[in-house]
Amino acid sequence: MRPITESEIRRSFVNCSQGEAKRLPVPKDLEMLPWEQLDFLGWRDAGAPDRGYLVAEREDGVLVGVTLKAAKGAARGFTSRSMCSLCKTTRTGGGVALMAARRAGAAGRQGNTVGEYLCTDLACSLYVRGKKIAATEPGLDETLSVEEKVARLKTNLTTFLEKVVK
Repeated sequence: MRPITESEIRRSFVNCSQGEAKRLPVPKDLEMLPWEQLDFLGWRDAGAPDRGYLVAEREDGVLVGVTLKAAKGAARGFTSRSMCSLCKTTRTGGGVALMAARRAGAAGRQGNTVGEYLCTDLACSLYVRGKKIAATEPGLDETLSVEEKVARLKTNLTTFLEKVVK
């Protein structure tokens, strides 16, 4: 992903009002992020732990940002195993949560959402590249190459964003 600015991030959101986009918290350390290792920018709201945000660049260069809301009780010490819909990382201990994105446009105004199980820290790009290690159960290693994992992540991300935008 190319480095993006705060104003680009705020303009990218498709499923909230311009006022909401102006008020949402943006990561303070944008210039320090490992952009070359990110397929999307994802972060959680420290002031509202059930809120998350995701900004991705489409193939045509257009940025698409979505607000996310974690399901009640998400990431609170679950002991079962869960898999992220984007990166396919399997984690235990609440590392994956059901998050909903309000759909864009009229559908979103009517309350329609798209839900996906996502890594709670939204660091999927770093997990597939081995830059961040998830707490998983032994014996769940994948045989795909890093390039294949990245390609799968990008495909799953595109599919998710298309569901939100349509």
